[in-house]
Amino acid sequence: MAFWVWRLLPGNARSLVTSSKSWCAEDRRRRQEAYGYFLPIQTRWQDNDQYGHVNNAVYYGYFDTIINHYLIRYCGLQTNLLMSPLVGFMVTNQCTFHSPIRFPQIPAAALAVERVGRSSVHYRLALFLPKPTPEPPSVDHRDLSDGLFSGHPKLAQFDALACATGSSVHVFVNPATSQPMSLPEDFRRGLQKLLGPALV
Repeated sequence: MAFWVWRLLPGNARSLVTSSKSWCAEDRRRRQEAYGYFLPIQTRWQDNDQYGHVNNAVYYGYFDTIINHYLIRYCGLQTNLLMSPLVGFMVTNQCTFHSPIRFPQIPAAALAVERVGRSSVHYRLALFLPKPTPEPPSVDHRDLSDGLFSGHPKLAQFDALACATGSSVHVFVNPATSQPMSLPEDFRRGLQKLLGPALV
């Protein structure tokens, strides 16, 4: 929309256009195609709260799990502080809830990379519920150790629309100084495999 047309719109119309754009972006964020990597997550009894669904704070744990699983498995992140040349500090977290998760469901966590900076990584995240069938998704040890990449046939066992979407930003620092440091090239290459188009 041209700037001059935008300026001529009344305030409530400008608000509707803005909310319509953000709604469209959120709709695209909810789709499986917006993600490159998936990891089945086994919910635990303790994840449920008194209302009978997974507590909102637990979703951040699921997001943290898929991010670090991918970094360890595919980017070579070292988690031993004595050996690791870099440490990731989470500086931003956000989650939008669309429908609840309940134990013992096995949702698929989803991960995409929106931007890789010099020392920072912006992630796009989601959770997809299993489709309502008598049998839960068939998940084996390999799915849990390797995860599933976009297009894997097992992803058909999960809903096409996410029940939760989120975003996070990691800043990687030198563990001795806590100062931001450049990402190693092999680490960066692993992240770039999940780069997708911006959904704005």
